[in-house]
Amino acid sequence: KGAFTSQQLVSAYLERINQLNPQINAITILNPQAMAIAKALDEEYKKTKVLRPLHGIPIIVKDNINTKGLATTAGALALKDFVPTEDAFIIDKLVKAGAIIIAKSNMAEWAFTPWHSFSSTHGATLNPYNPEYVPAGSSGGTGASVASNFATIGLGTDTGNSIRGPSSHCSLVGFRTTLGLISRADIVPLNFRNDVVGPMCRSVEDATRVLEIMVGYDPNDPITKHSEGKTPKNYTQFLQKNGLKGARIGVLRELCENVPAASGLVGNTSMADPEVKALFEKAISDLKAMGAVIIDPLTVPDFSNRRKDLVCFDFRGDLEAYLAKYVKNDTIKTLEDIIRIGSKSKSAEARVKALLTVRNPNCLDVYTAPRRIAFRKAIEDKMDELKLDAIIYPTWNNKPANINTYNEELKRVEYYGDNSQVIAPHTGQPAFTVPMGFTTGNLPAGLQFLSRMYAEPTLIKLAYSYEQGTKHRVPPILKK
Repeated sequence: KGAFTSQQLVSAYLERINQLNPQINAITILNPQAMAIAKALDEEYKKTKVLRPLHGIPIIVKDNINTKGLATTAGALALKDFVPTEDAFIIDKLVKAGAIIIAKSNMAEWAFTPWHSFSSTHGATLNPYNPEYVPAGSSGGTGASVASNFATIGLGTDTGNSIRGPSSHCSLVGFRTTLGLISRADIVPLNFRNDVVGPMCRSVEDATRVLEIMVGYDPNDPITKHSEGKTPKNYTQFLQKNGLKGARIGVLRELCENVPAASGLVGNTSMADPEVKALFEKAISDLKAMGAVIIDPLTVPDFSNRRKDLVCFDFRGDLEAYLAKYVKNDTIKTLEDIIRIGSKSKSAEARVKALLTVRNPNCLDVYTAPRRIAFRKAIEDKMDELKLDAIIYPTWNNKPANINTYNEELKRVEYYGDNSQVIAPHTGQPAFTVPMGFTTGNLPAGLQFLSRMYAEPTLIKLAYSYEQGTKHRVPPILKK
């Protein structure tokens, strides 16, 4: 609209970061070249009168994604001085589209946990809606910073719940896309069988615009070959306010009520928080009011058994391959080197040691692992039988945990409701979270839509319609 130049926009965001980031500790490094890049893009536009798709738009990037000239540490002491010489494939695409990396964001060390975002390099990130609570992890820095309006858009990674969890806890839109749609090359891996990178934004439209740039085949990530012929050039066409009209949506109650707790949690089951449950029931009513046909409950045959024994992990192999290709440092080549260098996080240190002897070099991906294929088929067959467009459940069926819940002595860890790890990471299906409202303490909650492989157009349509019909998101109040 001509209201701002890119330089004015970058300057305003930098000022806001400097004023407000100390309250939540979400940013790890500012890009010293951001203003110069903005100036060049402004001058380009003056000459050409042509805007690139993301011309001059500031973006915050999670600290495990390679960015040329900016430290990429994954929150770990071993990588605190690592500065990539090239941008990751997806960063290159975004930069060519005109986006400006304004800063990198804090994360859970090595992306090990979806519960909080504590790193050895930068400490703990707090939730901007209530700093006594966690922003979830591992992309909590991106979640907290985008929620706080430190940039227009953000990027996170999601191995189990690490885009959707922080997006839910920070009242954002988060897209975990189909595994194979977007390249994961040049990113510090956690579990390459499950890792996905995607947008974390304040609106479905913003997230869609970022998604549109990132999709596509990358020879350095062979799984993206599966996406060929399945990516429309224009995803924004699916931003339809009446997208819920006539849509058929199933309610997966097995992820709404008592969800078996993840490994290491206190207790055997995770009871749904009554306030989150009430927001979810209201969401169902709102979906109906906006024209959706609700199938409740949706029952997937043998769901409780099919969801078991799906994890195959080779952190050592994945990480050591990354170190060899990018870091190229003779003193940081192995997991033993990581242990020797150490960590300020006892939980991360314990996790690395526990993974020292875990090797699964023959792990299969979502396109070849029989149990994963069978689980996905059971879900998609039931969707086909009932003619469903999507399945819904709360993104996190409990409130954000108190920041003091994080305990370095590992004696008491209580993070409940992390139910996004059950389906999408293991089946490869896309799952989007959208703000669903707030619970006591000004704590956000999210509604999750899951659909078939490569059904991003459907999810964009449904998520946008729900967002526009409810407008739950309000910005956090941070005092200058």
